[in-house]
Amino acid sequence: MKSQISVLKNSLSGDLLDGKFDIGRYSTDASIYQIMPEAVILPKNIEDIKKTIQFSQEHNIPILPRGGGTSQNGQTVNGAIVLDNSKYLNKIIEVDAINQTCLVEPGVVLDELNRFLKPYGLWFPVDVSTSSRATIGGMAGNNSAGGRSIRYGIMRDNVISIDTLLSDASEAHFGLSKKNISGLQSLFPKLMAIAEKNKNEIKTRFPKVLRRVGGYNLDALLNDTLASRPGSIGTESDVNLSHLIVGSEGTLAYSTGIKLKLSPLPPPKVMALCHFSSFYDAMDAAQHIVELNPIAVELIDNTMISLARSIPLFSKTIKDFVKGNPDAILVVEFAEDEWKENFKKLNDLQDLFKSIEKNKHCNIVILEDTHSQNRISEMRKSGLNIMMSMKSDAKPVSFVEDCAVPLTNLADYTQGLNDIFEKYETSGTWYAHASVGCLHVRPILNMKSNNDVIKMRAIAEEAFELVKKFDGSHSGEHGDGISRSEFNPIMFGEKLTKAFREVKSLMDPYGIFNPGKIVDAPKMDDRHLFRFSPGYTVSDFKTELDWSTWSGSSNGFQGAVEMCNNNGACRKLTGGVMCPSFRITGEEKDSTRGRANSLRLAMSGQLGPNAMTSPEMLETMKLCVSCKACKRECPTSVDMSAMKLEVMALNAKQNKLSIHEKLIAFLPDYAPFAAFFNKILNLRNSSKFLSNLGEKLTGFSSKRNLPIWRRDWYRDNEIPSSAQGPYPVILFIDTFNRYFEPENLRSAVKVLKNAGYSPFCPKPI
Repeated sequence: MKSQISVLKNSLSGDLLDGKFDIGRYSTDASIYQIMPEAVILPKNIEDIKKTIQFSQEHNIPILPRGGGTSQNGQTVNGAIVLDNSKYLNKIIEVDAINQTCLVEPGVVLDELNRFLKPYGLWFPVDVSTSSRATIGGMAGNNSAGGRSIRYGIMRDNVISIDTLLSDASEAHFGLSKKNISGLQSLFPKLMAIAEKNKNEIKTRFPKVLRRVGGYNLDALLNDTLASRPGSIGTESDVNLSHLIVGSEGTLAYSTGIKLKLSPLPPPKVMALCHFSSFYDAMDAAQHIVELNPIAVELIDNTMISLARSIPLFSKTIKDFVKGNPDAILVVEFAEDEWKENFKKLNDLQDLFKSIEKNKHCNIVILEDTHSQNRISEMRKSGLNIMMSMKSDAKPVSFVEDCAVPLTNLADYTQGLNDIFEKYETSGTWYAHASVGCLHVRPILNMKSNNDVIKMRAIAEEAFELVKKFDGSHSGEHGDGISRSEFNPIMFGEKLTKAFREVKSLMDPYGIFNPGKIVDAPKMDDRHLFRFSPGYTVSDFKTELDWSTWSGSSNGFQGAVEMCNNNGACRKLTGGVMCPSFRITGEEKDSTRGRANSLRLAMSGQLGPNAMTSPEMLETMKLCVSCKACKRECPTSVDMSAMKLEVMALNAKQNKLSIHEKLIAFLPDYAPFAAFFNKILNLRNSSKFLSNLGEKLTGFSSKRNLPIWRRDWYRDNEIPSSAQGPYPVILFIDTFNRYFEPENLRSAVKVLKNAGYSPFCPKPI
């Protein structure tokens, strides 16, 4: 296969990666699963995708399109050729401000799209919590929703059309059936026949909730079901074929261009933080709050509040806005066209609570300014990562995290699910979309424990029966993936399951598009598909730093590395600092997530012997600038700069340091001697011969000047070595300022003296 892959590689404009480290970084998403791909391609154009599809047909290798890799249920892992659209296929092709539409490539990140649209007074309102790294292609494949779906609908309600490649590499346009279905002339009547044949089953079996993304959207092919969806692009006399592709998880076709319906930017909003002493009361109140027509009602539970208190990024937010120790908070947003109308809504909200005896003393914190609202929104959007910040092996696990039920059943459903958790001696973490009855709840389990894996299946089976009882959907926005696909026959029945298979067979006769998702799925508890599979062990080594806060081998270093849950906050392109190297290269290997995955795989022996000190590991760490942005901005506080130090220390123990490394590491030792030869050393920058020779001998690029050794370096006699007057101040003098930029030191001393202080610098012991 290697030789065949190399033939494909030579024919592509984009990049093909097939090294162990490369494919390892693409073996996981934000789920519990891990499957090594055959290769990874970063396509530069549609021709690259066509060639890959043709290659896959010939060699019977599956294809898996991928965006930000943030799926929580295993949609973007498979033993396939992974095509990462995010690096090159990320262009905004067209914006029609008059008709409020845009056409984008699948790798466009949502936040970047909305930043581009803002000057037009428009935005794409499917505002998922992972908006800083979620791609439009991934959102379409998953049928994503976001916190404001109560007003704007979900992904299928905001997609106008999709340009695709079918499994024979031919082009096809999915859109309104009476306008343009090029490439689908033979498929269209067959798809419509499948829907018509199963019309009664679709109407009976499909849950009557806004949030339903399980199975294939066969209801989109029935004319008389369209009017029930808010803002749906389609009419009772026409169907939108693109809505069949939306939510299909890359199993039916490869999306190459997506036309979106845009919305005017929302007016300024007000936010109310409604504190509840009882979680059940909060859930019961949601149905009444929704009657006030808010744009969002989001849940934050006491576990999330407690964990956020200990996270540097969010601790002050909790301190400033959370009063006391509530069992739950509902974050309610109003955004009316007239600003004064927002306050009428707030008054209505307060009157509502006064009218409900058990909620009449509910504490409501009102936020009017955008900055405060953004602080709360960022914390809520980081809900998953906050929940995953637990330092033990037991963590919240995604598999029943996305069920949606009618609001009238929400309180009883949550109580029933809590009873199931108690039955299996665990508890759950709760947050997200109370407005539409879709709460992200995750039982706390240890996926390294076979007993907890057994519990996982039992909880799933009982939870989905509970969802059926309350007329809900087992997936509200996160999709099927590996976690839930096997339950589709239970939720939809055998007739619709057969219909799903017919659609898959019709659209993908070669079976190459992301097999094993939605239909013909593996068992969700097959541990051989887990990140922590049977026999998972991690090698032990002596660390240089103290990692004892975490569990596992190497003094807890294992646990610290495994804190990365792959949610990909380090892939954001703007805002904050994390991760500077990824922002420059756009390469997964240069993200904090990519490095953490490489460390985990290397420590557990999955990348071969001596992987921790291999050239590939050093290359992985090479562009980490040790800025420590990840320590603060990663909600699970993955400190890659400290982890890089451990890798470099381990490498130094096992391999000799290069001249390049020695010159950097021992600069403080030789600088006092080298400074006397400043004239000779500085010749290197003005001589092409010397700079080229220096690059060969030392590894320092000849294209960059080295720092200038100063003749007037800072001498010891310029500052006392002990306190000499009132208000003594110790000035620590570093090597760089002493020998390369002494004016900084002299200016600092002058400022301190003029301010009345007595600076001094103790001599080294």
